[in-house]
Amino acid sequence: MAGLSGGPVVVTGASGFVGGAVVGRLRADGIAVRAVVRTPGKGGPDTVCGPTLGPEADWMPVLADAAAVVHAAAHVHVESAGSDAAQADFHRINVDGTRRLAEQAAAAGVRRFLFVSSIGVNGRRADRPFTEDDRPAPEGPYANSKLEAERTLREVCGGTGMEWVVIRPPLVYGPHAPGNFARLVRWTARGVPLPLGAVHNRRTLVAIDNLVDLIVTCLRSDAAAGQLFLAGDGESLSTPELLHTVAHARGRHARLLPVPVALLRVAAALIGRSADAERLCGSLEVDISKARRLLGWEPPVSACDALRRAVAECAS
Repeated sequence: MAGLSGGPVVVTGASGFVGGAVVGRLRADGIAVRAVVRTPGKGGPDTVCGPTLGPEADWMPVLADAAAVVHAAAHVHVESAGSDAAQADFHRINVDGTRRLAEQAAAAGVRRFLFVSSIGVNGRRADRPFTEDDRPAPEGPYANSKLEAERTLREVCGGTGMEWVVIRPPLVYGPHAPGNFARLVRWTARGVPLPLGAVHNRRTLVAIDNLVDLIVTCLRSDAAAGQLFLAGDGESLSTPELLHTVAHARGRHARLLPVPVALLRVAAALIGRSADAERLCGSLEVDISKARRLLGWEPPVSACDALRRAVAECAS
């Protein structure tokens, strides 16, 4: 029980989608947790209001007697991500903020620090699934800051003896998930015709329950120390398959128009939405063999079951 004995698990970003799910799982398992939020009054009796992520933050009161940290808080995508000010914010919060938290965690005697990164660190590829051995190829300030934060964490741990674990998830979905998944559910529920019938891609997603199970497994396992893991459901879907599954869960048929993918990419580029088109039309697969081999881990929920549950709860 590497990171789950001798003190609570500190979870940053506990009011967010991933952090909140981690806190819920730890509580359900009877594991002591200290949920860190930015807004006072949120959460249960084991919730604390922590400092704003950054190089000057004082985490020591939050880290007192903690056994492990799950760092799920981050500065995420913004519309003006390409501006100089936005790029500086990504570095200050995601890189310098992670360094500050890691240094103080080590000073407080925390044994294991688990960092929730992003598959964006690997970049984009269509020819084969990503593995942990692939050379990082991040695109954009968010993915670059996540890679820098990973390197910063390893540097801090190398000088202090604190154990590190990094997990890179692809798109995370589940009940009440924010972002692109929620939009797809809404469009499909409304019967909106979508020009995606000619897409023949393969994408790996990760259900929130599967990601949280991997996180908890990494906290428990001695074999996880000093390791990077890619997360995923263990199966891939095309965008049309995803939409048909979502529609079926709502008792509908997905209305997909067979618009050529090349035309979709051109149209998206003209309106500045190339990244969205890539997420819908491009392939991005993840190989989770390392977690299976090293940790004996298997995703506890199938993609089909997780999608049905997510859609059902979004509708309730």
